[in-house]
Amino acid sequence: MLEKVSLFKTRRDFFHFLILLFTLFALSLSLEYYNYKELTKFDSQLVKATVLKQYEKTKVTKKGKTKSYHVLKLITQEGALFYTTASKNLPDLRDKELELEIWAGKISFYEYMTSFYAFSKILHIKEEPSLKTVLNRAIARQHTDENIALIYQALFTAKQLPYELQKKFSQLGISHLVAISGFHLGVLSAILFFLLKLPYKFLQNRYFPYRSYRVDSFVLIGGVLLAYLLFLDSPPSLLRAFGMLLIGFILHDRGIKVISMETLLLTVLVLLALSPRLFFALGFWLSVAGVFSIFLFLLYCKNLSNMQKFLLLPFWIYLFMVGYSLTLFGNFSLYHPLSILWTSLFTLFYPVALTLHILGVGHLLDPLLSALLTLPNPTVEVQLTQLWLIPLLLFSLVSIYKKWALYFLFVTSLLLLIDASLLLT
Repeated sequence: MLEKVSLFKTRRDFFHFLILLFTLFALSLSLEYYNYKELTKFDSQLVKATVLKQYEKTKVTKKGKTKSYHVLKLITQEGALFYTTASKNLPDLRDKELELEIWAGKISFYEYMTSFYAFSKILHIKEEPSLKTVLNRAIARQHTDENIALIYQALFTAKQLPYELQKKFSQLGISHLVAISGFHLGVLSAILFFLLKLPYKFLQNRYFPYRSYRVDSFVLIGGVLLAYLLFLDSPPSLLRAFGMLLIGFILHDRGIKVISMETLLLTVLVLLALSPRLFFALGFWLSVAGVFSIFLFLLYCKNLSNMQKFLLLPFWIYLFMVGYSLTLFGNFSLYHPLSILWTSLFTLFYPVALTLHILGVGHLLDPLLSALLTLPNPTVEVQLTQLWLIPLLLFSLVSIYKKWALYFLFVTSLLLLIDASLLLT
């Protein structure tokens, strides 16, 4: 068996690669800046955008009266995220495409790249339902509980959950299972791989024995996943996963080592060069951190059996990520450690739920989700400054080369868990 070669043979190769990436990044950033200047050229601008989220808020006016209104979160065709407000009588516009006149004011380029608020006037609502809307309606028809329907819509079409459901899953420590990410893409890839194998082998033996199933299956599966990615409007975590899948296959096909920190670094740099907005996407960086922890596990536990790896990996990922989770989200419940078990069970639940919905009997698993949603959930707020991220990131990087840094991370995670658990008592 041939030994896998490294990605970069010399420092000069890596330097040339960085120059190429910097050129791509400069072009991408220039395009974003051009779009920003076009948006802010005049006092108002016409934009086409899709409604990602809609919710009602209330405020007390200076006269002491309570006023209700809707808040909309939208994404433009150029990828800019912004918020606006509208009358409380506004119909449900989630997932609908709008044409608006917006008054963005003197927003900065940073605000344009992250998110901003703009006054707006809705000029036109596209009444023809999109494919995503049609699928969401088909999902909803299979359930009597609206919350459960919303959960499945989030799982399959990346529809954003209402705040209360988001909070519930955050308290249970399983937000990562509801938000479509690389984990879901991996499960879908495995399902498609095994579904294609038997019919492909049958046709290959009769008509094209010279073809490679490995190459053809990747092209077919990659095409399906790309279509799915575009259909979901390219969520950052899913974009990271697809980018890594594509780069990983190209490297593997050329005999280059895939499971390495170099591959992860390459994926991150390429995606950031092509889409600078990912710098500000928390989901993207959490996805990167998750993959980093897996690669770190494979680096230190490569001599374990496959069964040992399967059993140990969820614990490893949980301990590695717990510091980031508590720092960024600031809540903890006794259910959080159970996410280790729920994450493992989800690898079975997800394909089964998908199959049942395709067959039109998605309601069969509703009792499981109902039981999950009705769990009593004592939660405590964990007050950790985000400065904690600095040593976490530093020791995470050092742990690639030094085992003591890894020990420090895990001991810190255990101490944080113990402290958070004591706050519940």
